[in-house]
Amino acid sequence: MNETRPIAQESVATPTVGDVARRAGVSTATVSRVLSRPDQVSPKTRKRVMQAVEETGYRLNHAARNLRQGRTGGIVVLVPYLSNPFFSTILAAIARVASEAALNVLVVDTRETESANRRILDYLHSNRADGLIVLDGNLPQQFFSPSSWRPPVVFACEAPDVPGQPTVTVDNRRGAEMAVDHLLGLGHRRIGYVAGPPHNVLTGQRHAGYAAALAEARQPPRPDWLFEGDFTMQSGSLAARRWLTMADRPTAVFCASDAMACGFVSELHRHGVLVPRDVSVVGFDDIDIAAHFIPGLTTIRQPRALIGAAATGMLIDLLRSPAGEGLRNSSAPDDGSPALELPVELIVRESTAPPAAAG
Repeated sequence: MNETRPIAQESVATPTVGDVARRAGVSTATVSRVLSRPDQVSPKTRKRVMQAVEETGYRLNHAARNLRQGRTGGIVVLVPYLSNPFFSTILAAIARVASEAALNVLVVDTRETESANRRILDYLHSNRADGLIVLDGNLPQQFFSPSSWRPPVVFACEAPDVPGQPTVTVDNRRGAEMAVDHLLGLGHRRIGYVAGPPHNVLTGQRHAGYAAALAEARQPPRPDWLFEGDFTMQSGSLAARRWLTMADRPTAVFCASDAMACGFVSELHRHGVLVPRDVSVVGFDDIDIAAHFIPGLTTIRQPRALIGAAATGMLIDLLRSPAGEGLRNSSAPDDGSPALELPVELIVRESTAPPAAAG
């Protein structure tokens, strides 16, 4: 009778940094640099080390590395109006680039001001985030003072007018000028404007572009054709209701966001007013629905994916810089911080046409 014996399992040692170094023919310090700060290593050495990582099956223990460096391994993104479709593509790009750098992303909606402010201060001063990306230009600027003991911060989209802050923005003034110039080119001279929320930096920039384009065409803006808004569909709908009550209406309206433009067009449609037959409408942002809206929305396209990717890349560079190596930035520079302004593009669709009187 044959005796059945258990099969001994072969123990497999977990690959170490030393195994990678021996396979690549470099020091363990070089391996660490490749894995944590690859920009400091030549492409040839980097390739050799990464090949050795793959051959040995080495897996970097990010949690242990973060603990040694005083890091959390995560970044926080502060977003106003999380339900606004404008931010979806930006957040997707942030998540993709952060994941490639082994960083987790936590998104905070800043609309609930009191509770949001407490959480923001907690992330800034309690070692709960390695860095922040701020998409909300309405937050108190004292939160992000360069002299504060805080992690690196990058502002994107709604950057404050504060020197020394890393920013990724678009040319909002030029975009508004392009929108109004398009309407002027179609023959419109009676052009209204649905503005963003008061005190928002984008509101001022886009209003300045609207006014500048009218001034260039020698068309003074009319205060009664300036509609209040807050970048939401609801405010666009309210602006349309006001337009409907006017005896002397503009023949075209530039809305400072696509969401407001969609609300404006939809409300008019409910009252039998057709775009662009009765009034032309231009938006700003080129959110996903703009191309599929009826009618297709003429708008100013922001490179949203590029905004998110650039802001995240900028934050990662700050984290890897000598100033970001410690637990906190105790003294951020007053100047020389990175600032990137991206171009915008006019996208012409079916929501704009010559004024009815001009055929």
